[in-house]
Amino acid sequence: MEALVERLSWLDARAEGALRVVTFYDTLISRRVDLPALARASAGLAECAVGIRLHGTGPAIRMALDGGPAPDPARPASTSRPVTLDEEEIGSVWLERSAAPGPLDELLLDRLAIAAASVVERYGPARTTMADPALVELAISPETDEAARSRALRLLGFAAGAPVWVVAVRSDRPLDQVANAVRPTRPMKAAPLAEVGVILAAGLDPARFPADVRAGIGLADAPDRCWWQARTALRFTTPRDPVVHYRDLGAVALLAQLPPDAVRDNADVAAIARVAGDRHDLETLDAYCATGSQRRAADLLHLHHSSVARRLDQIGGTLGVELSAPDGLMRARLALLAWRLLEP
Repeated sequence: MEALVERLSWLDARAEGALRVVTFYDTLISRRVDLPALARASAGLAECAVGIRLHGTGPAIRMALDGGPAPDPARPASTSRPVTLDEEEIGSVWLERSAAPGPLDELLLDRLAIAAASVVERYGPARTTMADPALVELAISPETDEAARSRALRLLGFAAGAPVWVVAVRSDRPLDQVANAVRPTRPMKAAPLAEVGVILAAGLDPARFPADVRAGIGLADAPDRCWWQARTALRFTTPRDPVVHYRDLGAVALLAQLPPDAVRDNADVAAIARVAGDRHDLETLDAYCATGSQRRAADLLHLHHSSVARRLDQIGGTLGVELSAPDGLMRARLALLAWRLLEP
């Protein structure tokens, strides 16, 4: 409403027309029209073709001024707005005006987008993934009793007793985009908690996470245990391994339970911190620890194997270990993993 008042404050002479637009859509919402009726009425008001599209629900709804379907091919949108529901973009609305945009087109589309979200919320299909963070936290918190947890999961759309995957996510992308990228046909909900995104899913495809997303995946017999696993797995992600499943960590996961001060005081970890001062040395050590081979590390780094060998000799001197020996490589791998767990 505040945004509406601000909009009306600069409409001046057009304020009466703007109020008619607002009243028009308030009336449509109160009459519980469906999306085709909403598009048809909007086309009559705008005096041009109007389109409504919901993500993942098939063809767009396009209505012409005469009340029938707009002919193909569609004109380029003269003005458009996203449709949002629960802070998630679920579609878009637009006008196909052949002339310049009208003075009330932006307001009309604002109200059309609000009305479309209202229709979707009432009738569906509401394919939103974003959920109330408080409800998600209730479902995964170790302090929640089982009755409250079951109710929270039921409200989120998950069947009682069904396994639930929990994913901890760090990404610059909007969380709903990340969740929808890995969404199968089964239920999925997401919410931000502190600085970490949480995804709850009845199933997902880890291979479909976008390349710039860090994700830790947990799958246990209880959502609170899953959440702990997911946060632990997230700590082991790297640019080379951005998605880590807790079950794949095995005994390595025990490193996450070590006291940070004890890790920081370890001589091997302190040596890794010195190596990390040179980005190229750190990349070389990481590639060698990942492959266990100088030649394969050279292939990953696009360097000649002799260059990698020289770097590893220098790094081995800093670490005080023989990296070509099995025990030296094992110590370097463990120290590198432990050092990374100290990162924020």
